Amino acid sequence: MAAHSNNPPKTQISFAGTFASSAFAACFAEICTIPLDTAKVRLQLQKKAIAGEGVVLPKYRGMLGTVATIGKEEGLSALWKGIVPGLHRQCLYGGLRIGLYEPVKSFYVGPDFVGDAPLSKKILAALTTGALAIAVANPTDLVKVRLQAEGKLPPGVPRRYSGSLNAYSTIVKQEGIGALWTGLGPNVARNAIINAAELASYDQIKQTVLKIPGFTDNVVTHLLSGLGAGFFAVCIGSPVDVVKSRMMGDSTYKNTLDCFIKTLKNDGPFAFYKGFIPNFARLGSWNVIMFLTLEQAKKLFIRERTS
Repeated sequence: MAAHSNNPPKTQISFAGTFASSAFAACFAEICTIPLDTAKVRLQLQKKAIAGEGVVLPKYRGMLGTVATIGKEEGLSALWKGIVPGLHRQCLYGGLRIGLYEPVKSFYVGPDFVGDAPLSKKILAALTTGALAIAVANPTDLVKVRLQAEGKLPPGVPRRYSGSLNAYSTIVKQEGIGALWTGLGPNVARNAIINAAELASYDQIKQTVLKIPGFTDNVVTHLLSGLGAGFFAVCIGSPVDVVKSRMMGDSTYKNTLDCFIKTLKNDGPFAFYKGFIPNFARLGSWNVIMFLTLEQAKKLFIRERTS
């Protein structure tokens, strides 16, 4: 995000520099937090189990319980399932959504605008870049969720995919190339909304904090802004995130509306906030790590303006 101070230095950063620093920061945050993301996906995909004598207790219970169950049954490495397509996703999606944010925001406010952009323009810019970026990166998201969704299998039962590259080729061979864009509707909705919640809120919170006496553009400000961005992202994006995960993890849903209706009917309205705690733990920590890393990485590409 753009820095704010009484006497801002005349500096600039190219799109390539912003893309590179954004992709690096997003990948680093992904590596640190993917165990929580795996727990979130398992909780979101978990449905009510009915036995002959009543409701069976769910296999996964809570963030720490889910992490512990996965680690015990499948090994600690299972918590990093989907990390390869996850990094593919962050390079494309993270680099594009953040790299395009400032240019798109400048486009929306106009070339003659002076001062801080209004919140509405920040939200509009983030919605735009989130939608565009995930339209490109949807196949990586699909493969990541498919790999994360697969739990412990009975002896002798082979896994659907041997790895991320095998997953891409198998999906294309068995389901067609268009299947790589399964769940595109809810994914575009989810990522546009969450991107708006993250980038616009980070930008706005940082701008507000920097107006408070004693605060400067430093790590404390970035930390507070990142936490706020993560909180808003989870509150706003959880329902579409659940629908996205279910559609990508289970091919029986006909479309977004079908998934929404069946989830509501079979699991109730609270199902749309399944995995809220691990989702916030993940997105909150993800945003803090990503924005802290991004702010430092951008310094490597910033140069003084010649005019």
